This record gives sequence, C-alpha cells and structure tokens, in this order.
Amino acid sequence: MSNSKIVIIGAGLSGSLLAIRLAQRGFLVELHEKRSDMRKVSMSAGRSINLALSDRGINALRLIGMDEFMLDEAIPMTGRMVHGLDGSLMLQPYSGRADEYINSISRGGLNIGLLDKAESYENITIYFDSECINADLDREICQFKKPDGSIVDVAGDLFVGTDGAGSAIRQSYFNQSARLRFSFSQQYLSAGYKELHIPPTENGGFKIEKNALHIWPRGGFMMIGLPNLDGSFTMTLFTDFEGEYGFNAIKTEEDVENYFTKYFPDAYALMPDLKRDYFINPASSLGTIKCYPWQFNGKFLLLGDAAHAVVPFYGQGMNCSFEDCVVFDQCIDQFGDDWQKVLPAVQELRKINADAIADLAVGNYTEMRDLVADPVFIKKRKLETKLEQMYPDYFSKYSMVTFRADLSYSYAQSRGDKQNEVLMKICSQTDDVDSLDTEKIMEMIRQL
Repeated sequence: MSNSKIVIIGAGLSGSLLAIRLAQRGFLVELHEKRSDMRKVSMSAGRSINLALSDRGINALRLIGMDEFMLDEAIPMTGRMVHGLDGSLMLQPYSGRADEYINSISRGGLNIGLLDKAESYENITIYFDSECINADLDREICQFKKPDGSIVDVAGDLFVGTDGAGSAIRQSYFNQSARLRFSFSQQYLSAGYKELHIPPTENGGFKIEKNALHIWPRGGFMMIGLPNLDGSFTMTLFTDFEGEYGFNAIKTEEDVENYFTKYFPDAYALMPDLKRDYFINPASSLGTIKCYPWQFNGKFLLLGDAAHAVVPFYGQGMNCSFEDCVVFDQCIDQFGDDWQKVLPAVQELRKINADAIADLAVGNYTEMRDLVADPVFIKKRKLETKLEQMYPDYFSKYSMVTFRADLSYSYAQSRGDKQNEVLMKICSQTDDVDSLDTEKIMEMIRQL
C-alpha cells in the first residue's frame, strides 16, 4: 500500500468513483462530503434527475469493476421518441448500429452503489457532514467545518476537488485569482428546468415506450422523459423563466392545466399529480462553468463539475466527469504518484475536451428543442442512420460523442460539425433520402 494520502472533497459520483480507483491502487483515501449520508436521508424533491449513462461512463465503471452491476440497474434507450403536438410519435434512433444505445439510470441509485463500494475498502475513510470551507494553498491543507461548528485542518499529499459546480476548492483558487492567473466564467441559459413525474400503471408497467428518451419539442421550450425501473418516468420541463412560455407565467393550478393541455396534451393525460408536483418542485437554473488552471503546484486538482459544469443536453455531464477519473488513472500509469507530473498532464488532456463538450451541450439544446421536428433535420438523421448501417467507418457527431470513448470530445466536435454541414446541405436539396448515392456521400465525408 502506498504511503500517499489523498484527500477527495465531494462524495458525489466522480468523487466516489475516484476514491474507489485510488483505493484499488493502494492509496490511503479520505473522502469528505458536506451533506449527510444520502443512504440515510431522503433526496430533495425535484433534484433526482435521471442520467444517461453511455460508453465513456461505462468505461470508468468498468475500471472499478462496477459496469455490469450498474447496467443491471439501468434501462436501455435506443433513440428519441418525438411527441408531436397532435399526438403523433416518431422514433429517431441514436445510431444505425443495434448495439449503440444510452442507458437511463438513477443519479441517487448510482451514487449509493458507489458509496457502498467505497465503504468496503479499508483504506477509504468517508466523512459525512464535513464541509470544506477553504483550501489553504500555502499551508497545503484543507479546512472542514463539522456539525458542531468546529473547524478541522486536514493535511494530505494530494487534494482533489470533486465538490461540484459550487466547489469550495475552486472558490479558493478564485480568491487568489491574480496570483494563480485563474480564469473563470459562468454562463447561464435563459432557460431553467423543473422535474415532474409520470407514474407507472397500476400493475407496475410503463405508460409510454420503455426503451426511449421521450421528447416533446415545442420550439423555444421542451419536455423530456426518462424511464425508471419501477415503470415511472422522470419528466423534466425545460423553458425560459420569463416570457409567454416561461415558469414565471405559470402562477396557479389553472395556469398549469391550461399550459400542459395546450402544449403537452398526451403527457398531461398521464400525469395525475402534475399540479402538486409543479408547485412542490423548484425551477432551477442551467449554467456552464469553465475555468483554468485546474491544478496548483502539483498539490491541488479540480475534477468533474468543479472544473467544468455543463448543461445536460448531450447527456455527458456524468460521463465526462467519469472520464476525468479514467484519464487521471492513465496519468498515474505513466507517472506513478509523482503528482507534480500527473496533475499538469491531467489538466492538459482534459481542459480542451471539457470545453468542447460544454459547447456541444449548449448547441444540443437548440437541436432537441427546435430541430428534432425540422424536416431537413429529420432527413439528415435518416441519412446518418443509413450510413451507420452500411459503412463501418461512418459515425455521426452524436455517435462519436456518445459511443466512441476512444475519440476525444474535441475531435468529435470538429469532425462532427464538418459532417453535419455536408449532410444538412445534401438533405436540404432532396425529398427522397433513399435515392441518394451513399457511396458518393461517403467519399465526400472521407475527404473532409
């Protein structure tokens, strides 16, 4: 067992996974979490959004031997089920390859599974109700506030901040911005989100298609639904705070009924507790955080949402954070526990890709909200599905991001944008995708 003591701040998804992997490598790990043990308290209403687990996240779970265990608790989603205002349904497959799909998984269930696993290692000590209030970069300690109000100084060989979008470690960097030349940006969308619910049938079945991510695009706003193991669906309304369709325009139960019967009539009929859920669950903001540097002096490191919070519209927030842990592990393979080399290497490898998925996620909001019902986009998706079925070397931008963990986010963004430009132009000039010369199209794609 290594003598290096690693202090991880934040026992969420990436912090728990990283703690397990470092313990498997023989390091002594302290895992501090400001909240109480989520296995012993109820989850806050409206804060349990499902996650879309895909290849990059599965790779990380495989690294710690938990991929099959977690996939047993997930529901495959093979495509987007688009709900028209008239009640029509259209399934848009995520890929032309049958083995490429994403998985709906409970955030809380996944986190609990990771905490249970972490607790099984003798070289991991977990402290709940332990709130980091400061990273003292000069003294090389972190300070934690305990439930009784006392402040405890904790030393270590390495500190990793996986403490989310409101990171205390990142705030400590920010407090010394001039010294660290620390750059920070936080950009909010005009839209926010509110979680709602479709319950299961009386016998525990699904009221709508089980193996799909459901989406109600309405041009400027939308609602999505992800399946749960108990037959229910976690529904999320995404809309602006202001304006005719905004949260602030819906003030009464009558407003809720009028809004949903007008824009989401088929879903409204399946949501008996809608009015209660709407006013109990909060409307929350959506923002992107970028910052640099992530590491300081080979001693402190930001990972996950602490370094790169993204909006949820590519389903990659968790997957990206998990991939941070994989890259961290690969850098240990290369440099051992020479943190002066490991931390800069992680930062260099991940910063460009975190920025890429952040930008991709914002762009995908427009696609999900507006374009999935656009005739040219529909033809483009049909063509891409056909190309993926016919040509092993063709992958759409979505597939490169979601199903090709061997390709970086930045590469997928660059390559995917070029492909989309070509295919959208082709599809805007035809009414019959099946008549197109796919070999000629592939030659154009290969020459990009």
